[in-house]
Amino acid sequence: MSECLFCKIARKEIPSAIVYEDDTLLAFKDIFPQAPVHLLIISKAHCQGLGDLTPETAAAAARIPQVAAQLAADQGVGTSGWRLLSNCGADAGQSVAHLHFHLLGGKPLGGKLCQ
Repeated sequence: MSECLFCKIARKEIPSAIVYEDDTLLAFKDIFPQAPVHLLIISKAHCQGLGDLTPETAAAAARIPQVAAQLAADQGVGTSGWRLLSNCGADAGQSVAHLHFHLLGGKPLGGKLCQ
């Protein structure tokens, strides 16, 4: 999808602080971090979210927990604790309609996701 913000980041048309890249996934620092460590892990192939997976994006998404665990270790939060989540749809807080996961850590995150 040519106008998608995350597709543009994946194509390197928009600069980002990339911390991981392979053939199907890209991880970069969130520009509005909600924790000391806040990375976004995206599928390079466009998919709106978990409810719209194709075989290609499902295969990429299946690898995200393993990549996230390595990134958490690399970022120094592998043993202290980290959170991995994906918002699906507007009511869940998804602001970019492209499959992505947030990796958060570096401070106590608490048990509640909503106030």
